Order: sequence, then C-alpha cells, then structure tokens
Amino acid sequence: MNLTLRLLSIALLLVVWIAAAHLAGTRLLPEPQKVWLTIVHEARSGALVFNLGVTLARVAVAFAIAMTLGTVIGLAMGRSRIFDRLADPWLLALLNLPALVIIVLAYVWVGLTETAAIVAVALNKLPIATVTVREGARALDHTLTEMADVFRMSRWQQMRHVVLPQLAPYLAAAARSGLGFEIGVAFQLFDVTRILAYALVFIAVMLAIETLLVQPIERHVSRWRVKPA
Repeated sequence: MNLTLRLLSIALLLVVWIAAAHLAGTRLLPEPQKVWLTIVHEARSGALVFNLGVTLARVAVAFAIAMTLGTVIGLAMGRSRIFDRLADPWLLALLNLPALVIIVLAYVWVGLTETAAIVAVALNKLPIATVTVREGARALDHTLTEMADVFRMSRWQQMRHVVLPQLAPYLAAAARSGLGFEIGVAFQLFDVTRILAYALVFIAVMLAIETLLVQPIERHVSRWRVKPA
C-alpha cells in the first residue's frame, strides 16, 4: 500500500512537471525526458558516480558531526534549564544566520578545502538537530527515569534503554537532511537541466536511505511504543 501511494505520488509529480514545463518553457524548466537523458549522459561519463560519491562522503561526515553535537547539546538543553538559557542565544544566532554566510565564513577562515565544506554543512545543520533533540528531551517521560533510578540502572543503561528510545522519533526527524555537491556548480553555470538531474539523483538516494535505513531503525527503536491489540 505504501509503495503504491509513493508511485502514484511520483506519477502525479511527473504530470505536474510536464505541464509546468510547457507553461514556463523548457529553458526555465526542462521536461523530465531531457533531465533523464542528462542523468544517463552523466552516468556514462563517470561524472555522476564521482560527484555523488563526493556528496555522500561529505554528507556522512557533516551528518555525524552535526548529529553528535546536536544530540549532546540538545539533550543537555532539554534537561537543564540553566544550560538552556545560557545556550539559547547562541542557538538562535545560528538558526537565523543564513547558510550562505556560514559557507562564506567557513571558506574565509579555513580556505577552499573539503574541511571548510564539511564544517559549513555541519554548522548549518547543527542548530536544527539541536532544537529537535531539545524538544524531544523536554518531552521525556520522567516517571520512566524515576523507575530506572529505583532499579539502580547505570547512566549508560538509562541512556540506552530509557532516554534514546524516547528520543528516536526526534533523532530520525533531525537526520532527514542533505546537501548536493554538483548542484552548486550547476547553479554557477546556470544549467537548469544539470541542476535537476543531480538533484533528482541525490533525492532518490536520500529516499532510498530514508526507506531502507532510517525508517527501519526508527521502527526498531520505537517498537516499545506499540501497544498490543
């Protein structure tokens, strides 16, 4: 049922895309067939695999940094009112700082390196992850924590069996993000077809990761919430 609805949604998107391409003109919005041919051409040349690999590697490192720091900071802010008030101005500043400014500053401070790109992406995603986890930490069931204290569970056991399972939906929500490597180059060249081609491939990969990895993990760690009929 879920697969059928997704296929219907994709078919509807293609219909809307084709209609919009005819209305706006193919220069502004290329038709799906032209974008598909570009994907095939990029794949045959090897550029698609290379650029997609660079993108995924960059996203993986930036994701790990942003999620680790965001989880630690968000959990601390959600459970400590004092720390929340101290860190909240910094969090608001990062949330309202345009991504372009972060990218420019990273390149100015670090240089035109891969490290600068990873730092920029991580800083851009860090406040979102922090806010999401903070809200999850505020929603924790304190009675479960009290029960864990009664049974003399260690801090690590409480984190693993009490806190993280409750935070699972919030961690999954914070994890749904990404960045395209080749899209920036295509924007500089004003090549709308290549922008859409790389964007669609990257979105397809992210959807696959979401469907095959994130959702199963989320269901697994949240299985304790399911009540028997």
